[in-house]
Amino acid sequence: MYKMLDPATLTVLVTGATAGIGAATARRFALAGARVVATGRRAERLIALRDELGPRLHPLELDVRDNAAVVAALGKLPAEFARLNVVFANAGLALGLDPAQRASLDDWDDMVDTNVKGLLYTVRAALPGMVERGEGHVVFTGSVAGEYAYPGGNAYGATKAFVKQFALNLVADLAGTGVRVTNIEPGMVETEFSLVRFRGDEARSDSVYAGAQTLSGEDIAEQIFFCCTTPRHVNITRLQVLPTSQSFAGFNVARERT
Repeated sequence: MYKMLDPATLTVLVTGATAGIGAATARRFALAGARVVATGRRAERLIALRDELGPRLHPLELDVRDNAAVVAALGKLPAEFARLNVVFANAGLALGLDPAQRASLDDWDDMVDTNVKGLLYTVRAALPGMVERGEGHVVFTGSVAGEYAYPGGNAYGATKAFVKQFALNLVADLAGTGVRVTNIEPGMVETEFSLVRFRGDEARSDSVYAGAQTLSGEDIAEQIFFCCTTPRHVNITRLQVLPTSQSFAGFNVARERT
């Protein structure tokens, strides 16, 4: 009989847990009985999550861009949360949608620092313990933007392409260790993503999703939960998830006006 893992046996670290996919994933695991370490920079939202979900969730204010802080925080987890089975390196963001020649270099720096360096710091701090214990699961929030280009996606898409390749290389490095790797690559998900990208411009953010049947953070959390509770000999290494209404259609062609 195909026996899924019992989520109550798992301890799950979720970075970027204050909103969207991260918050939905923290809820999904905690409500299924897992212990969850929820991290983010907005402490009040983490406290609200703990108040909602109870003592099985440990809130941890943390900026993943600070490697020393990441190492220190994971080294000081309470004993009942210290043996991580799942590390969901989810913290990330997109900033701006200008073409490369007009894009903000500060925005590019912020995206690289969070989406690339913050992810690396999280994985590097947590991975040795999982390898030593002979089991674990590293999960990333990638994006279809790391595979398919779109105008204005320049540095953001490049950071997600890095995530894709890093995940594939981790699979190679970790073969035989018992540690699994999954890169979840969502399409259009209605969260605070566009609100952050457009720096709080609600009208512009709403226009991205207007009239579209999008995915939700909960839709992606369900896929992550499934990947992490399959038997330990099963590794779903890469999963693209789109709303049924979205496709990879059409090339952008600049044409002369006639």
